[in-house]
Amino acid sequence: MFTPAELLEINTLLTPENKIVILTHYNPDGDAIGSSLGLKHYLKARGIFAEVIVPNDFPKFLKWMPEAKKVLIGEYKRKAASDLISEADVIFCLDFNAPSRIGILGDWLANAKAKKILIDHHQQPEHFDFVYSDTVIPATCQMVYHFIEALDDENLVDKDIAECLYTGIMTDTGGFRFRSTSATTHRIIANLIEHGADPALITSNTWDTNTVSRLHLLALILGRIEVVKDGKVAVLYLTREELKEYGFQKGDTEGFVNYGLSIMGVKMAAFFMEDLYENFIKISFRSKDDMDVNQFSRKYFNGGGHINAAGGKSYESLHDTIETFKGKIEAEESL
Repeated sequence: MFTPAELLEINTLLTPENKIVILTHYNPDGDAIGSSLGLKHYLKARGIFAEVIVPNDFPKFLKWMPEAKKVLIGEYKRKAASDLISEADVIFCLDFNAPSRIGILGDWLANAKAKKILIDHHQQPEHFDFVYSDTVIPATCQMVYHFIEALDDENLVDKDIAECLYTGIMTDTGGFRFRSTSATTHRIIANLIEHGADPALITSNTWDTNTVSRLHLLALILGRIEVVKDGKVAVLYLTREELKEYGFQKGDTEGFVNYGLSIMGVKMAAFFMEDLYENFIKISFRSKDDMDVNQFSRKYFNGGGHINAAGGKSYESLHDTIETFKGKIEAEESL
């Protein structure tokens, strides 16, 4: 958490007179959108307006959240996003650890004169004016709740705040399954329910939203999962042609990598997908126990994240990327 002196200084910055912007990472997920909107609604409860800006569009299954449709998408409205960032007095940076993680917004953030406040749970954060970084906490949404607690404003948590924060915690813990989920996490979830979050409704709105294209793609990859490294590693992939054939929509492949990890005996899963428009391979890694996919991804695939959940990128062909991965994983002694 921020120090008492930092909290005092941050609190003095949170006034209706100051222009406040909230940023989150490229390809925003449930924790990114949930924490950003949750913070926005908290500031609104204090009589403070804040603008949420994301680098690019986010999945439809997250757009049910209160005011999600008011989020400014930088890729679509570059001038508006650039102007808001350059004119801001305070910029909250949520769920990312470096300007390079926010796509086209990165340069604008680097040049902004605003006070920059980081709230994030990824490893190795870069420099910001105020830093609340904790890699043990499973979701940035939980950190936003702790931030509200530290400012002694729990009484301001309403239904909108509760729904957004609950969604981010639920999605980033895999439905409270990941080992980073703590007793504290569950106590916060209970508090959010008491403040209006409806678990059944949130789960339905977020996860019971399969498209036909998603189910077709899921059936395709489930039919060809490959298990290597003596049954300890699962490999899944999709080509650009397959994405086009089945009418891929943003968010359709969310969670696919977890199916590989669900196989009995598997300790690590990797999902490789050709980008729909650019010539690179997007990679998602998941693991169990002490297999550190954050370090693995950083070392070999230009990525990073958490110990048990990370992403990466490759500029080789899909076939060569998978073969490179298999070679690296065969030599991996932690499995």
